[in-house]
Amino acid sequence: MELVRSHVLVCGGTGCSSSHSEQIIEEFEAQIKKNGLDSEVKVVKTGCFGLCALGPVVIVYPEGSFYSMVQTEDVAEIVEQHLLKGRIVKRLLYKETIEEDNIKSLNEVDFYKKQKRVALRNCGVIDPENIDEYIAYDGYKALGKVLTEMTPEQVVETVKASGLRGRGGGGFPTGIKWAFAAAQPEGQKYVLCNADEGDPGAFMDRSILEGDPHSLIEAMAIAGYAIGANQGYVYVRAEYPIAVHRLQVAINQAKEYGLLGDNIFESGFSFDLELRLGAGAFVCGEETALMTSIEGHRGEPRPRPPFPAVKGLWGVPTILNNVETYANIPVIFLNGVEEFTSIGTEKSKGTKVFALGGKINNTGLVEVPMGTTLREVVYEIGGGIPNGKSFKAAQTGGPSGGCIPASLIDTPIDYDSLIAIGSMMGSGGLIVMDEDTCMVDIAKFFLEFTVDESCGKCVPCRIGTRRLLEILERITSGKGTLEDIDQLEELCLSVKSSALCGLGQTAPNPILSTLKYFRDEYVEHVVDKKCRAGVCKALLSYKIVADKCKGCSLCARNCPVNAITGEIKNPYTIDQDKCIKCGVCMNNCKFGAIVKE
Repeated sequence: MELVRSHVLVCGGTGCSSSHSEQIIEEFEAQIKKNGLDSEVKVVKTGCFGLCALGPVVIVYPEGSFYSMVQTEDVAEIVEQHLLKGRIVKRLLYKETIEEDNIKSLNEVDFYKKQKRVALRNCGVIDPENIDEYIAYDGYKALGKVLTEMTPEQVVETVKASGLRGRGGGGFPTGIKWAFAAAQPEGQKYVLCNADEGDPGAFMDRSILEGDPHSLIEAMAIAGYAIGANQGYVYVRAEYPIAVHRLQVAINQAKEYGLLGDNIFESGFSFDLELRLGAGAFVCGEETALMTSIEGHRGEPRPRPPFPAVKGLWGVPTILNNVETYANIPVIFLNGVEEFTSIGTEKSKGTKVFALGGKINNTGLVEVPMGTTLREVVYEIGGGIPNGKSFKAAQTGGPSGGCIPASLIDTPIDYDSLIAIGSMMGSGGLIVMDEDTCMVDIAKFFLEFTVDESCGKCVPCRIGTRRLLEILERITSGKGTLEDIDQLEELCLSVKSSALCGLGQTAPNPILSTLKYFRDEYVEHVVDKKCRAGVCKALLSYKIVADKCKGCSLCARNCPVNAITGEIKNPYTIDQDKCIKCGVCMNNCKFGAIVKE
């Protein structure tokens, strides 16, 4: 094994790759060679470190120096100063790691210290395209233990005892799902993975696939042994090229090492795995639609029952879990049920990964114990709201979830608590909104997404969601009535109770939650013809405050439709009939003389 004195870990996830981390890796290798450090320093391309807003990220070990927003031109300085002379380049360090003359470890930084990485345990730690590094971190040890020391029944009971619930939506107990499939008569069965992550702003599963693909392979093999299946399929969206590539590399390596295929660990158990690429249809995140797509048909849901554990892919017993759910499986068998159940709450065990985005300082990937409050995530891990703005709401569960208002910011994040307040866990997108967000517009945004993504198979979803969107469009354009608000609520309940699959059944959630907590904004849009956040263009106007206007004419010169007139050194005015409400005037005014009403 190659022994070196320093490791340079460079994030190779999608976020950092889009900021040219591949070129940074190449430059590191070139500079290391130039300085004669080839035999002493190793460059490792890893998965996501979590702090996506600071990419490209480079961490140098053994010091653990966290360099953020690294550019190609910075590499020579890091190599010459840090790797050659032992002088850490402080100007490139993540500012939160610097405390006077000391440099804090990542575990002491606010973003990381309240996290507990279980599903993300290897992301940002190992080279995802090197199976030896995964094995060095106890990879495939859980599979070996299961195949040589446990019966399938014991495996199912262990997963049930862990309390692990599905991380992809409704939170159904994983062990019970496996038990249903295991109880079916012997014969062909399948193990599926839903990696068709479709929620806007969600990238948890993608990051695990990019940073730790072998954990998924190992878990699916364990699941196959538990239910008596010899074949698995990973349904992953084609828009994830890095994840697809690394997963295929990992599958090939596992087959080469005899960890997939026939007679694994000489146990008599055989299991194989293949990829199936999705075309980006949100509805294919629903289990029966996903199976229909794998079978080669248009992705549409099927009525249930029968449930997939009884009659799934090609009509045989099938289990389906998402990437994050599977990522927890090896840990349960390696560390034991007691350790896993010690994390989280009574009914929500373990951790949850969130893609933290929106109006938040620390955009990125976080993993926290179940029961952590929304306040802790937003203010302690996320670093609060930019520009001193106020927290207004957070959306969890994507288009299927609801908006949580500021008054409920101390709500523990677990399955039952979120459902109780009208939201849901979902796959883990967490979008933060500030005071400048219009909640009616947010509801409309998610409805637009749902309408576009509906497969159209059932009338409640195909027609009902479109009618909902039409009402929201009337309200945001200043043409709504109070009767529209009542009709909106009534139609939401109708669609929710009658749609065929989870997409239609949960589509009204963003509307219902915003009606519940922000009804006054709907009423303002209808009665006062006003959008307090100044987002709905039809309901806002730009005005020049005469006392503040210096008559510089900058606004008039930049107005694209010549709606602003006046004389130099005298207050200007805006013709509301001509104004297209683009906001260019406000952005160009240096004296704060233009306000949005």
